[in-house]
Amino acid sequence: MAIRPTSVLPKGLIPSLKRQQPTIKASAILAEMACAPTATVAEKLDSSPEGLSEEEAERRLEKYGYNVVAQAEHHSRLLLLGHAIVNPLVILLVVLAAVSYLTDTDGTGVRASFVMMLMVVLGVGLRFWQESKADDAAAKLKAMISVTATVLRDRTARELPLAQIVPGDIVKLAAGDMIPADVRLLSCKDLFLTQASLTGESFPVEKFDQQEPKDNRSPLELKNLCFLGTSVESGSGTAIVLSTGGNTYLGSMAKAITQEQTQTSFDKGVNSFTWLMIRFIIVMTPTVFVINALTKLDWSLPLLQEPNWGSLKDAFFFSVAVAVGLTPEMLPMIVTVCLSKGALAMSRKKVIVKRLNSIQNFGAMDVLCTDKTGTLTMDRVILQRHCDVVSEEDDGVLVLAYVNSHFQTGLKNVLDRAVLNHEKVAHLAGCQDYRKIDEIPFDFQRRIMSVVVETPDHKHRLVCKGAPEEIFKRSTQFELDGKLYPTEQILIEDLREEYNRLSSDGFRVLALAYRDQDGSKQVYSKDDESNLVLRGYIAFLDPPKETARPAIDALQKHGVDVKVLTGDNDLVSRKICSEVGIDTEHTLLGSQVEQMDDAQLAEAAGTTTLFARLSPAHKHRIIKALQSKGRVVGFMGDGINDAPALRAADVGISVDTAVDIAKESADVILLEKSLLVLEEGILEGRSVFANILKYIRMGASSSFGNMFSMLGASVLLPFLPMSPIQILTNGLLYDFSQVPIPTDDVDPEQIAKPHPWSMSDITRFILLIGPCSSIFDYVMFYVMWHVFGATDKLHLVAGDRYGEQLFQTGWFVESLLTQTLIIHVIRTNKIPFIQSRASWPLIVTSAVVMAIGVWLPYSPIGPALGFVQLPALYWPIVIVVLLAYLGLTQLVKMWLIRKRWI
Repeated sequence: MAIRPTSVLPKGLIPSLKRQQPTIKASAILAEMACAPTATVAEKLDSSPEGLSEEEAERRLEKYGYNVVAQAEHHSRLLLLGHAIVNPLVILLVVLAAVSYLTDTDGTGVRASFVMMLMVVLGVGLRFWQESKADDAAAKLKAMISVTATVLRDRTARELPLAQIVPGDIVKLAAGDMIPADVRLLSCKDLFLTQASLTGESFPVEKFDQQEPKDNRSPLELKNLCFLGTSVESGSGTAIVLSTGGNTYLGSMAKAITQEQTQTSFDKGVNSFTWLMIRFIIVMTPTVFVINALTKLDWSLPLLQEPNWGSLKDAFFFSVAVAVGLTPEMLPMIVTVCLSKGALAMSRKKVIVKRLNSIQNFGAMDVLCTDKTGTLTMDRVILQRHCDVVSEEDDGVLVLAYVNSHFQTGLKNVLDRAVLNHEKVAHLAGCQDYRKIDEIPFDFQRRIMSVVVETPDHKHRLVCKGAPEEIFKRSTQFELDGKLYPTEQILIEDLREEYNRLSSDGFRVLALAYRDQDGSKQVYSKDDESNLVLRGYIAFLDPPKETARPAIDALQKHGVDVKVLTGDNDLVSRKICSEVGIDTEHTLLGSQVEQMDDAQLAEAAGTTTLFARLSPAHKHRIIKALQSKGRVVGFMGDGINDAPALRAADVGISVDTAVDIAKESADVILLEKSLLVLEEGILEGRSVFANILKYIRMGASSSFGNMFSMLGASVLLPFLPMSPIQILTNGLLYDFSQVPIPTDDVDPEQIAKPHPWSMSDITRFILLIGPCSSIFDYVMFYVMWHVFGATDKLHLVAGDRYGEQLFQTGWFVESLLTQTLIIHVIRTNKIPFIQSRASWPLIVTSAVVMAIGVWLPYSPIGPALGFVQLPALYWPIVIVVLLAYLGLTQLVKMWLIRKRWI
């Protein structure tokens, strides 16, 4: 069939595929193509069995886009810069800097504006740099993942990335391949697909190339269609691509479940703290201005006369400086650096963070809901037992199982491979002496697979393997110790009891039976599967991982409850859970969940540890039920049907081998499906949050204390307690001292248990720790006023501001030293410097900032900042003040810890 341009097919399929959005439309088009002859399908797609040309494929790729469902975000540098700038704290600083610059008359405003813009550049620059690094790391991770398909182009088979496949392409399918798009089979042989990610079916589904009749079945039930997101278990086939990317069945499902990510508790907490500080600023700035204006004006002179105008200007710049001093301008940078550092550290531990703000929820998680297969188990079925009808080990049963699995030519599923890989098979006598005569393929109606072999004594033996209840129906005898016995009804119940005992131990059980023939027939059918001799059972198990029990013990030790949510059999699930240390006394089945309302489910979910035989909707409801009780819930899943639950959880966790839509819905991707990896990620998440909380506590308590000090000083003093440029310099140095907080060590006690975001805890800390600094500020005010006579010198030296500058210098140095040193008290719940020491970068920056504070009054730039040299007696006094402040703050902190308020 010649290839024609799509533009000459106004009624063709491709335009309609391009326009389709909802799942119902995708389903209708797929059903239509399944019911059409293959020639009609190829004609509508303007293709042929030889495939498309490269030129035509490029035109279609340009028109219909890449074959991708979940796009990984990669932001431009300009967008990242805009994201760093558009922050209420940054905007506030820029506005204050602009106001200071525009109202300047003597150079003070220009200097203040310069310092504020330096703060902005420092905060925005560091945040932009860190977010750029995180974005680049995510892009490199995506580039490492490459999936290809075999496609006919210009009549030549070649490997192409899935993203480049277009409607009309002819693709070749083989065992292990991922289905690259929604396709219609043109030809196939023994083709079995794993559709568990789409449908939840645990067994592979056989596909055929015959045209389907027109009826109302779901596309997933149509045997000649294969879907993006599934994979080939065995067999081979050739197919034509019907739809790609967002127009596939998977793509339309993704659109249906995709929704805007809700804010995490961390997002809400940081925002609420930011706006709390902004409200402080909105109230404090005009209050400080009014108080200073009222107390500093000479009311005997006109308001705008030079002395009063100078006082108003000083009051205005002072209030602006106070606003800047109250602004936690480093918060965006500290948060971003902490999160980015945590994300990079977690990536080294095989945990990839897609959404930085989810790190806090990862650490705060106190319930982990996880599947069983591959997480608790090895995801590798092994043949655990081969026994006779009374559960005694019997090598004869293993011989029959081997013969059946070895000689069949159809689907060799995981159970067959487990039989063939059993360690004893190679040493069993007689296994290699059989010759195949015929086979009766497996189907899901009979649930039996049979082969006919010629035995070493030249008899024909029909060997059947299948579901025990189906084998029982067809068995008239059973063999035990080499003797045959009739299977009377009373004995059948005993035989069932042995089978049920194996099942209750968590095994997947198949029965083995045989029937000997005289060898006259060469062709056998399903009718020959009768009058069988039941020989015994083979029992399979997906054994628990060796790491599962210690990982669960560690998670529980760290305050994380583990709950298993599985669609699997409750008997198997109980067995695995008991082996890995999960209590199964409280178990709920999907049928029981179905009968509960939300309130009942919330109560039951709190105590239940195993949920079995669940549908995806059940998983979603269970997560919501746990959240309704205030739990921070993590959900670990890797299938398409897990996507709604991943979205609903506080932190969605998937693995890099998961389907695209699961990875898109998740917040965190594990490079290894292991709970040990998860545990390390949780601890790293808690460390990140602990360091962010340090800054918030420091900044908030310092700002709150300064608020009291500024208000008191404004009322009590005849001059400004600190000039605007000094306040800004103080804030800049203090901010610099906190830059290394993301590198700080975290005490083990701080990450031992989950700590959800709590504004009430932060508020208590602010209200009790903040005023401690004000106490010693007022002590220093008294010392500077009465001990060093700052106010007397103001009057003795006519027209000189020495006394004012001495006061301001003394408070500047004391304020900077106390703020910087108190970092080391607040960063730990222990005794600072003795029981717990900060990281070296934090110690170094603290020492440097304190040294600068001591040096400035004597430095060449001191006079430009309004500083004067301090008397010798000042230094022993300030050391006593520092020690007393550290002691009082430590006592208040320990009292808060004993009260369990922090």
